[in-house]
Amino acid sequence: MADRIVLAYSGGLDTSVAVAWLTEKMSAEVVAVTVDVGQGGEDLDVVRQRALACGAAETVVVDVRDQYAERYCMPALLANGLYMDRYPLISALSRPLIAEHLIQVARRTGAGTLAHGCTGKGNDQARFEISLAALGDEMEIIAPTRDTPISRDFAIGFAAERGLPIEASRRSPYSIDQNMWGRTIEAGPLEDTWAAPMPDIWNYTRDPDPAAEPDEVTITFEAGLPTALDDRPVTPREAIEQLNVRAGRHGVGRLDMMEDRLVGIKTRECYEAPGAITLITAHRELESLTLEKELLRYKRGVDQRWAELVYDGLWFSPLKGCLDDFVAGANRVVTGRVRLRLHAGQAVVVGRDGEGSLYDLSLASYGAEDRFDQSQARGFLALWGLPTRLAARRDARLKS
Repeated sequence: MADRIVLAYSGGLDTSVAVAWLTEKMSAEVVAVTVDVGQGGEDLDVVRQRALACGAAETVVVDVRDQYAERYCMPALLANGLYMDRYPLISALSRPLIAEHLIQVARRTGAGTLAHGCTGKGNDQARFEISLAALGDEMEIIAPTRDTPISRDFAIGFAAERGLPIEASRRSPYSIDQNMWGRTIEAGPLEDTWAAPMPDIWNYTRDPDPAAEPDEVTITFEAGLPTALDDRPVTPREAIEQLNVRAGRHGVGRLDMMEDRLVGIKTRECYEAPGAITLITAHRELESLTLEKELLRYKRGVDQRWAELVYDGLWFSPLKGCLDDFVAGANRVVTGRVRLRLHAGQAVVVGRDGEGSLYDLSLASYGAEDRFDQSQARGFLALWGLPTRLAARRDARLKS
C-alpha cells in the first residue's frame, strides 16, 4: 500500500480514527485535508491540531467558500437543483469540490492514494470516488470506514484506547453534515419514521413563530444569479450567508423526507437550508415570469435530471456538463426582481418584475387595458382540438 495517503478529514470520529488507523495499521504517512465549504462549527485550527494529535504527518486547510458558492451552489440555483423535488443537494454539491482539492494536495505531496471516511450505505462514497476517478484516474482510492472493520462502536473503543482527542459517545446519535448551502441530519432517533424530529436537531433555523413580525426581502437576479438583496449588491456567497440568517430566523427551509438513496435503500433524512430554499423559490418564480412556455416546461424536466445526476455523484459526467450549458443558456434572460415574505416557516413570493419579463398587461388584463383579440380564439380551438376530436370519432366508431 502507498507510503503516503491523502485523507478527506472532517475532524469527526470516523476520519479522526481513520488517521490513526492508516498510520498504525498501514504504516502510512497521512496528509489530512480539511476543506472549508462554510460548514462553521469548530475553529478549523482546532480541527488541524486534532488531525496532528491523531497522527497525521501533515495537515492542509483550504478555504473554498467563495469557490463553493460560485462554482457549485450557483449552478445548482440555475438548475433549481432539488432531488425528488425537495432536497437541495447539500452534501452532493460539496463532494466534487473537496475531491478537486484532494487531488491537488496528492499531486503536490507525491501521494498515490486517496482516502475518505464514507460508509458503504451512503451516497457520498459515489460522489467522492467518481469525482476522484474523473480528476485523477491514476490514484488509488480507499475507504477505511467501509472497507475495514471500523464500525462506530469499534471506532469509539479504538479512540478511547489510544487517547485520541475526540468527544464521541453512544449518546451522540445523529450523523450531521453541513456547509453554507444547508445542513443534513440523519440516524439515531430519526430512523424511526413515525417519530417526529426532536427540537434539538435544528441549528440553522429557529422554530417557526406565526406571531413574529414577517421579514420582506427583495432579491435581484441577473442571468439567473443573485446580485443584490434589498438593492444592496452581494456576491453569491454573501447572498447565501445573509439569507441563511434572515430566512433561518423564521424557520424557512426545514425538510423531513423519505429519500431514495443511490444504493437502493430508502432513508429518512432531515435538512435545513434556509438560504438555498429561499433563493430557489425566488429563482423559479422569476423563470416563470421570463421563460417562454415550452422552454419553461422543458427546463423543469432538465432540472430534475440535473439534480438526479448530481445526487448520484456524476458532477463531472458528460451529460451533466451538457445540461449545464442548456441551463445557463435558458437563464440568459432570467433577469429581474422577486420580493418574498419570510414568515412562519415559509418563503412566500409576493411580487416579481424585471426587464426579462414576458408578462404583457394589455394581453393579460380583463380591464380597460385589454388588447387581446378574443375573436381569434374560436379558430385556434378548432385546430388545437382537431386531433382529439378525430380520435374520439374513431373510438366511437370502433365501439359501435
